[in-house]
Amino acid sequence: MTKLSLSLALIAAASFAVMSAAIAAPAKTGTTAKGAVLTDAKGMTLYTFDKDADGKSACNGPCATNWPVLKAEAGDKDGDGYTIITRDDGSKQWAYKGKPLYTFAKDQKPGDITGDGFLNGAWHLAMP
Repeated sequence: MTKLSLSLALIAAASFAVMSAAIAAPAKTGTTAKGAVLTDAKGMTLYTFDKDADGKSACNGPCATNWPVLKAEAGDKDGDGYTIITRDDGSKQWAYKGKPLYTFAKDQKPGDITGDGFLNGAWHLAMP
C-alpha cells in the first residue's frame, strides 16, 4: 500500500468514526422497578415533563437545576425518534418523540426513579 492510499484509508476510517459517533443514540435503555426506561450514558433514568409542549422545554432556571437536561453536543444529529431542540438560553437538548429529556438531581444511582410522578404527577419516566 502506498503512503497516499494508506493516508486516504486512514482519513476515510476517521471520517466514518466521526459520523458514527455523531448519529449514535443519545440515550440507552435501562431497567428499573417499573420496567424499561431511557437512560443517559451513565445509566441515570431520563424523564419527561408535562408542561413541555411542541418540542419546547418549559423547565428553565431553578427547574433545570433540579432536572438537568440531556444535553446535545455540537455535531450531534437527529435520528431514531431523537431530535435536538434549542432551549431558551440557546443551548441544545435531546428530545425523544418530541418530548425533551431530563435527569433528576435527587436520583443517586442508575435505576433510581425518585422523580417519577413528582410535582403532582407532571414528571414521568421516559419510556423506550
